[in-house]
Amino acid sequence: MRLSTVILPVRRWHEGGRDEWSRAEELGFHAAYTYDHLSWRTFRDGPWFGAIPTLTAAAVATTRLRLGTLVTSPNFRHPVTLAKELISLDDISDGRVTLGIGAGGTGFDAVVLGQEPWSPRERADRFAEFVTLLDRLLTQDAVTAEGTYYSAVEARDIPGCAQRPRLPFAVAATGPRGLRLAAALGQGWVTTGDPKLFESGTAEESLAAVRGQIGRLGQACAEIGRDAAGLEKILLSGFTPGRPLDSFDAFVDFAGRHFELGITEIVVHAPIPDSDFAMDPALFERIATEGLAQLSR
Repeated sequence: MRLSTVILPVRRWHEGGRDEWSRAEELGFHAAYTYDHLSWRTFRDGPWFGAIPTLTAAAVATTRLRLGTLVTSPNFRHPVTLAKELISLDDISDGRVTLGIGAGGTGFDAVVLGQEPWSPRERADRFAEFVTLLDRLLTQDAVTAEGTYYSAVEARDIPGCAQRPRLPFAVAATGPRGLRLAAALGQGWVTTGDPKLFESGTAEESLAAVRGQIGRLGQACAEIGRDAAGLEKILLSGFTPGRPLDSFDAFVDFAGRHFELGITEIVVHAPIPDSDFAMDPALFERIATEGLAQLSR
């Protein structure tokens, strides 16, 4: 059982940003992640900083906390340049980085570079090609590859990751192709539950949906002879029905039910006043310091 947090990059580093990452380590979180977007939803017209520079600064400000993205996508990134940045970040953090990676959505990031929105099929095709090439780039000194969407010509990534054979991938996926990709190349799998249930579903329906996702992940692993038990199963909370962060007891119940399903890590958002992630800071800290201990009683 692991408890982690996600810190949205909305504060200047010297005006509270650094303190959030340091405090996450002090509170004992397993990991602290950030979103890898250029802007996001209701935060679009306010401050929003880059994920990789933020994580690099966080690596220097902490010593034990794992760091990562939830999640990076192909929307505005290329495997060759991303691999170089990840190797550098993994080195600076002394091997504390996890790459959360997904196919990306249809929001601002999908069109910010002037491209037309990708169809669901093209998005899935790009995702598979992106992750496969990124895996090669992070595990081989030199890579040449010609793909439909992403290519590399004698791309050099020496000395490679501090973590061997590379830093872990946590693949966000719920569809068949994405789950097969998680089974083949992931060290972890990420879900937010079933987005169709967020507005009008029930907690029981959401649990059933997550149970089904875990079952399909297990089938994808079995097809390639892999034991799904070795794959971390990460739930990014905040997108399921109900309000599990309204009280300590509500969180303990929420976490306990998901751990019973097979989720191994739950991620909660650090509080942001006057936003969808507003919550009592004292409750957040109690969840961080006492939540898992309560489950083990």
